[in-house]
Amino acid sequence: MQEFSQEITVASRLAREAGAIIMNIYHAPFAVHFKSPGDPVTEADQKANALIVSGLHHAFPNDLIVAEESDRPSGDLLHGRVWYVDPLDGTREFIQKNGEFSVMIGLAIDGQSYLGVVYRPDRQLLYGGIADCEAWVEEHGERQSLGLLSIPKTDTLRLAISRSHRHSHMTDIGQALGVDEEIPCGSVGLKIGLIASGQADIYVEPGPYTSAWDACGPEAIIRGAGGQFTDITGTPLLYGAGNLKNTTGLLASNGALHDKIVQTLAPFAKTVLESTACGKDDH
Repeated sequence: MQEFSQEITVASRLAREAGAIIMNIYHAPFAVHFKSPGDPVTEADQKANALIVSGLHHAFPNDLIVAEESDRPSGDLLHGRVWYVDPLDGTREFIQKNGEFSVMIGLAIDGQSYLGVVYRPDRQLLYGGIADCEAWVEEHGERQSLGLLSIPKTDTLRLAISRSHRHSHMTDIGQALGVDEEIPCGSVGLKIGLIASGQADIYVEPGPYTSAWDACGPEAIIRGAGGQFTDITGTPLLYGAGNLKNTTGLLASNGALHDKIVQTLAPFAKTVLESTACGKDDH
């Protein structure tokens, strides 16, 4: 961790500061606007975005920053250091005031996720990780290491699913995988936190409805804990290669199940990706 100690320290501090801004707005009346149909945005998204981007620019002036509420930067995103920021992942949950939203900050180097933090402000809960190295969770000042190999395995297969964006294929996918329990949750980062802490086993998003800022930070955390994070075909994610959308979906697991899940998902992956290419996918 020492190699990235400054990056983790800065990202964690900015996530907490952004979380404080978000909670101040959360507890007061606020307006909801729409960037496009079905894509809400609030003052909390925008103010948290501004704080994080400014803080990262100040700490790492030579790095590029891709943030959801900012214009895409000019330059090569596939090489060098690029920060990916979702200032408020789970805006629908923020609007509904159920607490299942987070601040997500990740760093990719040469297109690969290296480190990330996910902060749930209503619980002062922060997940952090360095890919393939370590992961941890901090709550109310107490830090605990996350390691999936140390978590006793159960016979129950638990699927973390989107609370607000349930894909039309999820029921069939759950049956094919033999899912015993579905755990609805808002933010992508919080679903990954459930897996990293042993409270869920897998997360599947079949469609192209997430972006690089939804994945970079969470990927570092789950891989740091010993899990895996790919698209639904089992292909590693590459950040900065063209479209910022994860057009081939997302799949995260506790690691041991990953290859089997990819094989089981293959027929669904083919159907979903073909329908997406034809513009017929039903989210």
